[in-house]
This record gives sequence, C-alpha cells and structure tokens, in this order.
Amino acid sequence: MTRPRAYLAAAAALLATTLLAGCGQQAPLKIGFIGGLSDRNSDNGQSGLNGVTLAIEQCNRNGGVDGRLVELVARDDAQKRETAEKSAQELVDAKVEAVIGPFTSGMAEAIVPITGKAGIFQVSPTITSMAFHGKDDNLFRINRTTRDNAQDYAKVMTGLGQRNIAVAYDTRNRNFTESWLNEFRTAIAAEHAAIAVAVPYESATDTDFAQVVGQMLAAKPDSLFFISGALDVARFAQAARTQAPKLPIGAAEWAATEQLIELGGEFVEGLLIVQNFDRDDQSPRYRDFAEAYFKRFQRPPGYSTVSAHDAATVVLDALKQRKRGETLKDAALRAGPYQGLQQEIVFDANGDTRRRVYFRVIRRGSYAEPDQVEKTAAR
Repeated sequence: MTRPRAYLAAAAALLATTLLAGCGQQAPLKIGFIGGLSDRNSDNGQSGLNGVTLAIEQCNRNGGVDGRLVELVARDDAQKRETAEKSAQELVDAKVEAVIGPFTSGMAEAIVPITGKAGIFQVSPTITSMAFHGKDDNLFRINRTTRDNAQDYAKVMTGLGQRNIAVAYDTRNRNFTESWLNEFRTAIAAEHAAIAVAVPYESATDTDFAQVVGQMLAAKPDSLFFISGALDVARFAQAARTQAPKLPIGAAEWAATEQLIELGGEFVEGLLIVQNFDRDDQSPRYRDFAEAYFKRFQRPPGYSTVSAHDAATVVLDALKQRKRGETLKDAALRAGPYQGLQQEIVFDANGDTRRRVYFRVIRRGSYAEPDQVEKTAAR
C-alpha cells in the first residue's frame, strides 16, 4: 500500500470509529471521493479533498443527514487509468451513496463507466470535456464545458490583438486537452484568427519543455498558450521567458492553482488565465468559508476547493431531500437549485450546469484583475 493510500485508509477508519462511537446508533452514510492525490497535478485533487472534508465536517457538526453522520471514503486515482479503475471499484465495494470526483476528464473516462454501472450518483467538481456533456447518466458536473471556456478565451485573446496563437497540450489528459483544443480551434476561427501550431506532448518528469516551446516558436506566433496542469505551465513559462521574453503567454483553466504561482515565480508574471470562482469575493458567506478553510488547512482555498465544496453541498442536500425509494440522482434534480459558495447551481436534466468565470492575470505573485479584458464572462 502506497503512503497516500495508507494515510487515506487510516484516516477513514479513524473517522468511522469516531463517528460510530459518538453516534452510538445508525452507521454513518458513506460518501466517496476520488481524485489525483499523488501525481504531478495532485494540487487539484488535494485541494478538492480538503474542500469536501470541510463540508462534511460542518455537516456532521450540524447533526449530519437526518441524524446520521457522514463518513468520507477517499481514494487516489494517481492520474493513472489502472489505479483509477481499481479505486473506483473500491468505492463501489464500500457501498458509498455517491462519489465526488474525479478532477480530470481523462480519469473520468476510466471511472464513470464503473460507478455508472453500479448506479452510483457522481458529481465532478472540475471536469469540462464535451465527451460528458448532454448525456443522461449518473454524472453531474459543477463546472461548465471546454466549449464555453474556449469561446471566452478566443474573444479575450483576440481582443488583446493575439491573432496567431501557438498551443501546447498534454496528451496525458487527452480527453480534456483535445476537447479544449478542438473547441478553441473553432472559436478562434470564428474570431478571424488562427492557431499557428498545436504541439502535443506527454507530461513526465523528463519532458523537455524548452524543446516544446522551441517547436511552438518555430511557427512564428504572436502568443503562446498551454493546455496543461500547473506544474507543466510553470516549466513552460520559464522556457518561454528565456526564449521569447516579450511574447504574451496564457494557460487553460486546469493550471489555475496556487501551485502555478508557487512554482512559476517571476516567470508566470503576466500570464492570462481563467478561474471559475472569485478570489476577491468579500461576501459574508465566502469570507466565512475562506476563514474556516484557512484555519483548518493553513492555506487559502483554490478553484478546485470551491468547486469540490459546491459538489459536496449538492450531494449532502440531495441526501437530505431524498424520499423513500427515490434514487439520489432524481433527488438531486428535484432538490435544486443549490446555493454554492459564490454562485447558484442549476442543473439541467443531464446534470450539466453553467458557471460564471473570472479572467485573471498573474501580477506580483497574485491572481489580479486584468486591465484590458472583461473581468468576467457568464453563461
């Protein structure tokens, strides 16, 4: 057993023991979690797990679900298909009521058939691939689609004068990155601009990021764009600032984590990116959450934290509203709309939703409001 898996198993066992001892009555309801907790992009998965943990802890302090406490059963997908399939089956075998996750479309491709076959209701905080859009299945999504995001990026980037854009995309999360690239290609053409070149690469410890950037620059673009996770974008930015220091750079929403700034440092200054939550929100609801999160985990929340907390809200509210004999999916459709941390969550019959997003530029080590582009894009 790997260290992350051993830690999760021990934590789950301790939580279950504590809850049962405190309750002394019915066994807790089990909610599953699955995300990347040990891979190169584990920042998303770990932040998401923290968000779900906080939501469940708050629920239990308030009496749980109809007097039953909630147990979180967490599993790592490690961003590997075999691990994801094994972890998904473990959640099925644990008889969880629902699953929150995964956090990448590539892993959803492996996990959803297993949980779906078992009839388990699933809410992904962050997946956006069009491959999961418009399907009558057990998968609901908190995030909007790659089409929505690509269209907004195309408008913003061409508005900044970027007309010939070089793109690099990570084939390790192909379901997401190719969906994003295809939608962007269509959207950028509608703005009378073009993709100069699209360079595929596979994220790994030995990836030659400088070589990939060199391939992008050979097409003589007027900007560089990366459809990659935070770790890779940080490395790409370093190579880009070395080889073409004045060229504008941007990245898809997958990279919009705290890790991007921590690892990218001065090299990601000026990078354009979109996020599906407002970091500057001063509403009492969000401030209370952010303070509780920082107190619990000693770091500010990120986009996967907020989305995962919203996903947990949907699952917990649906459990509270479920009628005898009703599936959790049907209860979730009936119980909405839901009040998320910052936005109302409204699902259509297929579990798809719309979400407001916020364009940001990295300045002086922070995600800052841009000067020249629209602050928000709503759908």
